[in-house]
Order: sequence, then C-alpha cells, then structure tokens
Amino acid sequence: MASKTSLEDAVSELMDSPGGELLSSIRIHLRKRAFALFGLFLAGLIAGFPIAKSIIKWIIDEQRLPNDVNVIVTSPVEFIMLQIQLSASLGLFLAFTFLIIEASLRGVKHPVVKARVAELDVKVPMPSLTMVLSVASSISLALLGIIYAWELLTPMLLEYLSTDAQEAGLSTQWKLGAYVGFILNLAIASAIGFQAPVVTMLALRVGMVEPKTITMYRKHIWFCSFLVGAMFSPPDPLSLFLVALPIILLFELSLIIDRLLPKR
Repeated sequence: MASKTSLEDAVSELMDSPGGELLSSIRIHLRKRAFALFGLFLAGLIAGFPIAKSIIKWIIDEQRLPNDVNVIVTSPVEFIMLQIQLSASLGLFLAFTFLIIEASLRGVKHPVVKARVAELDVKVPMPSLTMVLSVASSISLALLGIIYAWELLTPMLLEYLSTDAQEAGLSTQWKLGAYVGFILNLAIASAIGFQAPVVTMLALRVGMVEPKTITMYRKHIWFCSFLVGAMFSPPDPLSLFLVALPIILLFELSLIIDRLLPKR
C-alpha cells in the first residue's frame, strides 16, 4: 500500500509540474480536435483516391521506365490497395499538417512555453516575419528536393539498377508496389533532407546553438545525414550517397550564409 501511495503521489506531483500542465493541456486539446483531425483524414482519403490512381499511371508510364523493364502486379488487389495506401497517406499528411500548424501557433502563447523561453533567454526577432520566411523556405526546399529526386536521382538509380540486373542475366520485372514505393521513398527522403538549411539557420538565428558548437560537431552532423539517407533511401550504397550528399552540401551552405548575413 505504501508503494502504491508513493507512486500516486509521484504521478500527482508530475502532473502538477509545468511539464505536466503542458501535457495535460495537449491531451485536452487533442480530444477537442479529434473530430476535425478525423474529418481531414477522411477528406484526404476520399479526395486522394482518384489522385493516387493518376499518380500511379504517371509514374509507370513506359517513357519513364528503363529499357527492357516491365512493371507487374502480383495479386488481384495490389493496384487498388496501393491507391488506398497513397490516399491514406494524403489524409494523414493533412491531419498532421493541421495539428503541427495549430500547435505551433498555440504553443508559443502557452504560459509554460513562454515562461521557459524567458528562462532560456531565447530572443526571436520579428517572430511573424521569421515564421513566414521559415515556412516559405521549407516549402520551397521540399519542392526542390522532390524535383531533384524525380529529375536526377530516380532516373539515374533506376537505370543503374536495371542495367546491373540485366548484365547478370536477370529478367527485370518490377512489382508495382515496390516500384512506386521506391520512387516515393526517394522523393520523401529528398524533401526531408533538403530542410537542413532551414533547421540550421533557425537554430543559429534564435540563439539555440552557437556557430562554433555546430562547427565542433560537424562530423557528427555529417554522420547523421548518412543515417537519414539510410533510413529513407533504398538499401543500396549509391542511393545512400546521393541522398546524404545534398544534405551535407546544404548544411555547409547554410553555415556560409549565416557568416555572411549581419547578426541582429
């Protein structure tokens, strides 16, 4: 009984702390927004179904396939299940985007967050302008990453992989789900990796980290870039390198830009 009472006291003390109050407010807010989040997911699922079909047809167009490569389905429901997966991903994206934007707008006004920011003495100049520039830069870099993946990365890797298999005497017939997933994973990995300048510049400009600290841990950041490439790219060394290299270059470019821009 004593241990049970002490555990209850510890939980009660934790919930009364600033962090506990923040978690409690988040839980209450999620309950209030559950219907809206489900509605966004359902809207994305319904609206994304015909879009997913068009995307799949566009991706498997013969003009985009390497020579002597055929895309096949291995089960009667593979094509429709792939459409459902893509449309469900769109629904989840809409729901999480709404959640992140609203949490960011409400979070900066939360008393616990404001008190912690004041305690850390983090100074963000012109927060509205900073947020607009950050969002615009993030979207632009994500689109640039997708273009990089589609125009350069995907054709190069597909040609390399198909030629390598054909030289070994293998028939290159690719499963529909694996082929589409391969391309989408490269696009997602590139879109995420191209956010390196935004993250780096924000961390430097708001004073979360000093330039000399980032320089000191440059090798660790490079290693993390390869980890990101390994997590999201297909399991071959060439894909890993081609995904990680732009992240490293953009990270180094952001350090140069930070040195050139005047400090405020």
